[in-house]
Amino acid sequence: MTESSGVEVFIETEESMIQLLKSSKAVDKLLMLREKQQCFFDQHLETKKIITQMLNDVVQCEEKVGQKLLDMEVQKSQADGDLDSLEQDLQQCTARSQTMDSELQFLQRELESLRESEQQLQTLQEEVNEDTTEVIPSAIYVAQLYHKVTKIKWEYDVEPHILRGVHYGADLATPININTSMRSRCSVSDELWNFVSTEW
Repeated sequence: MTESSGVEVFIETEESMIQLLKSSKAVDKLLMLREKQQCFFDQHLETKKIITQMLNDVVQCEEKVGQKLLDMEVQKSQADGDLDSLEQDLQQCTARSQTMDSELQFLQRELESLRESEQQLQTLQEEVNEDTTEVIPSAIYVAQLYHKVTKIKWEYDVEPHILRGVHYGADLATPININTSMRSRCSVSDELWNFVSTEW
């Protein structure tokens, strides 16, 4: 039995009792009680209406809060994803920075090495320039003098222990091919002097 049907039964019972007691002195009291009861019933309905509205408002608030909570969870998940992505980017940038620092240090060492090599080359160039202006002309002069006296033209692109060239005599060109590792210096010198003409 619902609450409203119980109230209706109560009201019907009350009306029946009023009919029975109309002739007695308690009628006035019953009517007064009925009015109080009606006020109580009306107040009960109003209270019920207010509580129902409050419950509806609470449900709506819960739904809004629940939706906000879901939205915040989605935003938090997106923010976590963005943070993970930024951390990966940071790690990659850090690794690239370390690689670039290593490459920069390597290139700086290479540059320093090249500068030292350039300095050494410049020093060598200065020494070569000195040798060229002083030693080579005298060496050329001596070589030309030997050629005039001996009439021997040497080959220079041979092994260090091989003497190879051509003696241009008055009538005949004679090839020279001597292995100096197999003979003494004195023997080699004698053989070469044999090519020189003694006629003045």
